[in-house]
Order: sequence, then C-alpha cells, then structure tokens
Amino acid sequence: MSTNELRAVRHIETEWIAMPDGCRLAARIWLPEDAEQNPVPTILEHLPYRRRDFTRLRGDDTMAYWAARGYACLRVDIRGSGDSEGLIDDEYSQQEFDDAVSVIAWAAAQPWCSGPVGMTGISWGGFNGLQVAALRPPALKAVITCCSTDDRYADDIHYMGGCPITENLSWTSTMFGFNSRPPDPDVVGDSWRKQWLERLEETPPWLHWLAHQRRDGLWKHGSVCQDYSAIQAAVYAVGGWADGYTNAIPRLMAGLTSPRKALIGPWPHAWPHLASPGPRIGWLQESLRWWDHWLKGRDTGIMDEPMMRVWMQEGTAPAPQYTHRPGRWVAEASWPSPRITASTLHLNQAGLGETPQPETALTFRSPQTHGLHAGEWCPYGFGAEMPGDQRLEDGQAMCFDSPSLDNQLEIFGAPVFELEITVDQPTAFLAARLIDVAPDGAAQQVTYGLINLTHDAADETVTPLTPGKRFKARIQLNDIAHSFAPGHRLRVALATSYWPRAWPSPQPVTLTLFAGPSVVVLPVRPPDAGDARLPAFPAPESAPPGAHRQLRPVHRSRVITRSVDSGTVEIMAVKDRGETHLGEIDLTIAGSGTDRYQLTGDDPLSARHETEYTIEMRRGDWQIRTVGVIAMTATATDFLLSATMDAYEGEMRVFSKSWTQKTPRDGC
Repeated sequence: MSTNELRAVRHIETEWIAMPDGCRLAARIWLPEDAEQNPVPTILEHLPYRRRDFTRLRGDDTMAYWAARGYACLRVDIRGSGDSEGLIDDEYSQQEFDDAVSVIAWAAAQPWCSGPVGMTGISWGGFNGLQVAALRPPALKAVITCCSTDDRYADDIHYMGGCPITENLSWTSTMFGFNSRPPDPDVVGDSWRKQWLERLEETPPWLHWLAHQRRDGLWKHGSVCQDYSAIQAAVYAVGGWADGYTNAIPRLMAGLTSPRKALIGPWPHAWPHLASPGPRIGWLQESLRWWDHWLKGRDTGIMDEPMMRVWMQEGTAPAPQYTHRPGRWVAEASWPSPRITASTLHLNQAGLGETPQPETALTFRSPQTHGLHAGEWCPYGFGAEMPGDQRLEDGQAMCFDSPSLDNQLEIFGAPVFELEITVDQPTAFLAARLIDVAPDGAAQQVTYGLINLTHDAADETVTPLTPGKRFKARIQLNDIAHSFAPGHRLRVALATSYWPRAWPSPQPVTLTLFAGPSVVVLPVRPPDAGDARLPAFPAPESAPPGAHRQLRPVHRSRVITRSVDSGTVEIMAVKDRGETHLGEIDLTIAGSGTDRYQLTGDDPLSARHETEYTIEMRRGDWQIRTVGVIAMTATATDFLLSATMDAYEGEMRVFSKSWTQKTPRDGC
C-alpha cells in the first residue's frame, strides 16, 4: 500500500477494556477498516476530560486523521471519569499509571495492532504520557506531549517559585466541576444514576493541594524530572510561549537521554494547528512524520532536523489578545545550546548598564494590587487573557531601563535575576518581569517569574527571613525567545506583590535592593544563517469534525472594578466553554466558570478568591446540572477554604454537600 494512500476508517463509539482488578474503562476507537488484515501501530490518549462528549470534536479532528493514515487510535476515559467505572480522587495517581500500562498491553495484543504503541495528549494527557513512559511498558515506543511538565511543583497550576498561585483554586473548581459529571445513560444503561451519586459522594473537592506548600512526595510523584533516565521512549515535546507550561520543554531537552525533539510556537494552551495567536501550522502532518518514524520505522527525515525549533517573537503593540504574533522560526541543534551566551546587565540607580555603578540602597513597597494587568497564568486563546500594556504595572514596581538599543538583541532561554536585598518581614516573595519598551513608551511583557524568599533552592525547606538582614536571591524567569528591535529599551521590574496571580504575603513587604551588585543575566542568541533554511511547515489540516451545532460560543472575559471610596478592587474573570449540541450522540453539553477576586487597600489579609463552575448535559428529558463553588481567604497564620456541590436532575436537587478546610500557612 502506498504511504500516501488514505485508508477507510472504522469507528467504534465505545469499547470496554477490563483492568486486572475487573474495573472497566471506556474507550473510543478509530482504526483502518482493514486493520485486522493489515495491522497498524496504536496511538493512545488517556484522559479525564471525557472521550465521548466534552472533548469529542477534538478526537474527531485528530484521531480520525491519524487513523486514515494507518494507525489505530484510542481515547480512553481515566478510571472514575467519563463512562469508565471506578473513582478518581487526584491527578496522576499510581492507579492511573497502572491502568494506562494495562491499556497499552491490551492494545498491543489486539489483532489490528502491529505491536508498537505511541502515547499522546495535551495538558493532563501530556503529563501522563511522560509519566507512563517512565514506567517503560514494553510496547510504548514514542510520546508526543503538549502543554505539560516534567516538574509538578515548579510548573503546574499550583505553585510558582514556591508561591501559591490562585490558579490552584481555579483548577480545583474546574476539576470539582468536571468530576461531578455523570456517565452517559446511553453507554452505561440504568446504572448511570448509581455511579453518578457514588462519584459525587466519594470524590473529595480537590482541596488537598494547598496542604502541600513545599516540594514534597505528593509533587515528586509523577514528576519525571526526578529521574529523566527512566524514560527510554522517544519524546516530542510541544508548547507555546503564551502557555503556562513551556519551561518544561528546555528542561526535557537537557535532561532526557532518549531520542527527543521540541517545538515551541507563540501559542497558548492549545494544539499548534488550532491555536490563537498564530501562526498556526500543519501540526498533524508534522506529528505524522514523528509517528511514522518511531512506530513504522520509516525515514521521514524528522530526526535529521535540529532538536529545538522555536518561534522567535518580535515586539508588537501590547494587547490582551492577539490573532498573530510577529516573528520567525529559529532552531538549535542541541540543548543547552553552546551558541547562547550569558550577557550581564547591572541594576544601577541610573538604570540597566553593562558595568556596575557605586552601590546604592533603593527601598520600595509595591501596592497590594500590583499585578492586576498580568493576564491569565495559562491563556487558552479564547479572549482577553494576555498581559496588557505594562505601564499600568510598572508605575507600581521598582524599574530599571536600558539605553535605547543601537542594534537588534535576541534572547532565547531563561533570564535570571541575581539580587542583593533585605526585606522587613519574615515572609516575602518577589515578582520580576522583563519588558520590551517601544520608542512611544508602550511596554510589552516579555517574560516574568516569582520566588518565595523563605524557600531554599529545592523548595523543600522553609526558613523565615530575618528583617533587615542582607542576603542574595536568585529569580529565574520563564523561558522565552524574543527579539528586541533597535530603538527599543529593555526594562526590568521588581515588585513585592502580584495579585491576583499569587496569593499575597501575610504582611505588606518593604524591599531594599542594593543597586550596582544586583544583576540580570540574559541568554543572548547570536544570528544563525541556518534559520533561513529551515523547512516551512505546511498549512493546517485535520479530519472533519462530527455533526454538531454551536449554541453558545466559547468566551473569556476579565473585568476590573475599583471603588475609589473603599479602596476595594474586584476582578471578575469568566471562562465560558460554550454550549454545543453533538448530533451523532444527540447530546447538548455546556460548562462555564467564574473567578471573583477581591482585595481592599493595602491589606493582604483582605484578599478573597471565589470560583464557581457549572456543568450541564441534556438529551431529551434527561437533564443534568451541577454547580460547584469554592472560596478561599486567609489569616496571618492559616488559609481558609470552603466548598459546596449541588447536583440537579431536571429541576430536582438530588445531591448537596459542603466542606471546610483550615490549612496552616507554611512560609507562604
């Protein structure tokens, strides 16, 4: 058969896969019609987001495309999610990994499978692809991981630089809502209600992450950075500069010993052929080159190309959303790249300079509302999620500007601050930003970082700070590739608050920075003529989605309200996943979340975050709705959380439960 000949595809809506303990997982399968006569490799996605309804169109888009080109493709509901049996009570459990290993062995033994298996996924499915690869199931030969991480503590939605981020509570609410959804009666039959009520009763409200404020065993479990050598399968790591997980990709390229490649575009938390801002690329064609090489043994040339290919972003007018980010593709043959050099700029009283000026003590305290215009921790590309013009933030921070650039300056990697400071409180954190300032003064955020100053370098030990005692602090910003144009200036900004991205320290913090010896180190990338010879990516392709009607579009918004009288600032962030009717299964699905943040004056203990998530499912007379609400406040010594879950069948409330939790602050 010609490698370019498309094969007719057979679709199996639900296949039950029995686990060793008897629990059955629900799978949706696409495979060539003649796969039993001409077996093919298998590609697995193991996900908690429901294979058959809420992510149905994503499966149609991708899995049917690969199947027509000679692959058996499985999307499997993780135990306790979707239509699968059992319960789920945390991310990335050992049971989840063991089940995935069993699914891989099951697939490899099917008459339609030629033996090799690949694993793929975005976000959660990207995580567990790496995590399962570390267990070395014999049939697993290759992984594509998108928008995931190797380090669950450093780069997930819970903590950043040892600081608790409010995305932790937003994600808690999301999973609280997601896991409240019942199995589909059309799949599981009359047992759906019993299974649903058991899920609602037995699944906790996902509040436990806040009790683990240091890098402990909870986070080390499932963090493949603990032992990169455990992974022997080939890994293709994919992400975008606008995503919250991209730091993992350079670490994976440096740490893995198995065959590996990386691709980073300007994208948010989305696949490269669907992402906005663009440019979008023909990702499915690129992924097919990867699968064909590692699962079919074909020479596609993909491993002859550079290890790291990334979008070198150019400065543009700052905006909360973009459809396209200007720039160009660049590449490095290995990582870390020996071509990239460290360039040190001193934070002098007069601004950024190549040489230190006499030491000067500069004192500053940020307003508690510094950070209002930071945008979302992890944009999805559906609305106003990016950082806006940073002049609104820079006026509330300690800033240092460079002279206007005479020549273009390009960086690729992680900028690092090495500071000499004192603080006036035993608990404190810093937010650091790198800004591209245009000749007209517009300030575009390039990258940023947070650090909890009470933590050691491993984030395992907490030591209260001694007020007034001078010490050194190192802050590594998020990795980035960015081109500063001639005539632009570099600005670095430091602040002692970053609300609502990070939960505020118990007391307002005054920082003293010793200018002169404090520096920022930039990873400078020299020009490379080889960039112009990189092969162009093709235009995006995909399989046609199944029949559906969009009844309400996906939408995100962020509104800031400030009361001059009370000094209270409120932020309302809406994350509406829209409403869709899925024609093939005659099901209407909807989901929407709202985050409300509030803080008054300069009082960090007035901070409040409340998040609500509603899920709806309808088919004829069958109508399900769940509403989960979680709220968080804090005292000087404790975090206080409350949660409620209400579930409705039609207009009748069939379940209601409340939780409260008091968690001591541990250096946060």
